[in-house]
Amino acid sequence: MLLLAFDTATPAVTVALHDGRSVLATSTIVDAMRHGELLAPGIATVLREAGADRSDLTGIAVGVGPGPFTGLRVGLVTARTLGHVLDIPVHGVCTLDVLAAAAEVDEGQVGSFLVATDARRKEVYWARYSDRRTRVDGPHVSRPAEVATPDVVVGRGATLYPDAFPNAAGPLDPSAADLARLVATGSVPVLEPVPLYLRRPDVAEPTARKSVLTAR
Repeated sequence: MLLLAFDTATPAVTVALHDGRSVLATSTIVDAMRHGELLAPGIATVLREAGADRSDLTGIAVGVGPGPFTGLRVGLVTARTLGHVLDIPVHGVCTLDVLAAAAEVDEGQVGSFLVATDARRKEVYWARYSDRRTRVDGPHVSRPAEVATPDVVVGRGATLYPDAFPNAAGPLDPSAADLARLVATGSVPVLEPVPLYLRRPDVAEPTARKSVLTAR
């Protein structure tokens, strides 16, 4: 088994390689504006460090969001393209589930908690969890004030809006290493590699040109 995992649903472009027993290599760069430039080199880096080739891959795991349109599209298009070219399965995973699984919380003390990521437009993508493995609400997109809570909130959304989420916890962004472990061990629900946008894309489709009447 050789599983390539990556997620581009947040500012982190994160990539990892897993052999079914452990993570062999990882690459993570946080840059919200360069997903398209950073993903391919990240994939090349983990393959090189592991002494592997694309033809050695047996599966792909990809974060399906929710996330902003542009960054999320980079990861999903890359995953589907590689899966088609190499004829290997592509496993989608909710990005918020990956963050929840890595939540830096004491489950015996905090009870349920939220995961919140940056949705831009002064909004957050969020979901509620009863523990690291169980999502009980969401994912949704909302203004922070609409879901303000004194409960623990995991993810970058908590640090961006401390008035709404005063009890922040790590990690800030998802890790492809965690994504790879979850899929390799069957510890997370697997979805189709289809993006969870939750709202209309940030980039609008071009509309038909308006006709111009000329005076005669």
